[in-house]
Amino acid sequence: MIVKNEAENLPPCLESVRNVVDEMVVMDTGSTDQTVEIAQQFGAKVPYFEWCNDFAIARNAALDHVTGDWVLILDADERLNPNVVPQLKQAITDENSLVINLVRHEIGASQSPYSLVSRLFRKHPEVEFSRPYHAIIDDSVSELLKKESHWKIVDLPAIAVFHYGYDPQTITALDKYTKAQKSMEGFLDKNPNDPYTCSKLGALYLQIGKEKDGIKLLKKGLKSNKADAHVLFELHYHLANAYTRENESEKAIKHYQKAIVQEIMAPLKLGAYNNFGVVLQSIDDFKNAAKMYETTLQIDPNFITGYYNLAMTLSSMGRLADAEAVYNKLLSLSPNYAPAYQNLGVVLFKLKKLPESSAAFKKAMSLYESQNYHQEAQKLKAGLQELGIWEE
Repeated sequence: MIVKNEAENLPPCLESVRNVVDEMVVMDTGSTDQTVEIAQQFGAKVPYFEWCNDFAIARNAALDHVTGDWVLILDADERLNPNVVPQLKQAITDENSLVINLVRHEIGASQSPYSLVSRLFRKHPEVEFSRPYHAIIDDSVSELLKKESHWKIVDLPAIAVFHYGYDPQTITALDKYTKAQKSMEGFLDKNPNDPYTCSKLGALYLQIGKEKDGIKLLKKGLKSNKADAHVLFELHYHLANAYTRENESEKAIKHYQKAIVQEIMAPLKLGAYNNFGVVLQSIDDFKNAAKMYETTLQIDPNFITGYYNLAMTLSSMGRLADAEAVYNKLLSLSPNYAPAYQNLGVVLFKLKKLPESSAAFKKAMSLYESQNYHQEAQKLKAGLQELGIWEE
């Protein structure tokens, strides 16, 4: 791993691999906190690298210090899932395996909760990182496969890595968007038709409000004939999201459909199925919206957003008893989900289950207050008073 000022994140990250790996290489790029000391306490090698605004160069420098046969890459805001360790050890016993792609759970991500990352690979002299931002080994692996076709790339379906890097305040504090934009724009100037960078930078433009630039770049990426299924999925998915925000439902639907037919692992499509459902719901196609949400729950039975959207859709269809059951299932998984209690209260009221409805509304109010959503609590209270079903 490469780090800078990660004293807070580093202990749980290194603890997650302490009894799994044979050596730790934690390359420091100029920390001023206790990062170096913490890494050393875990027995890590801690070489120094002077930061040069290029993640690929830094990661390749860290690789020079690796002595093992296999390399696992983690960032400080990630943790290895201990339950997957036996599968990892089994996967690397195949003498023809070159790369083990790992499923990463994006904790707190507002869109897709899972991604596939090429983070476990054989220490081969021709496998190296490229690209200054979103550094990956994929380019070098593709070149190697042209010369040595016996190598295999394996996708491990179990969740292997937990990623906690989606806190908006942390991203803003680290100025990640500005750094990423500058770095990727520089790379794209030299590689103007690279579909991977078009996907990543196009998505970033959408995040920072540059919708037209984002859409233009994503379309450019789709014109390339070099994109694999994963990149094609990302290009269509981000374009669909952009058109959704611009209320261009037909275009959004077209790109969601093209995204979900890509031959990639089902968990990676979760956000696309869900967002496709949202668009269908917005045009009152509740039947097909419900199918999309049901698909998300078949893929991931713990996908809370899928339950919430499905329950709302069933309610809109007049299937109140079914909506009640889905809300109850959701709340069994996430008992502090205030909006679910509020909507359940509405469903129960329509079903004339008044005592249960009142209890659900009170629970929603209590949760809103305890979670400091005072405005939502007041709006709920005012609405209930207007209906004459709230008593102090």
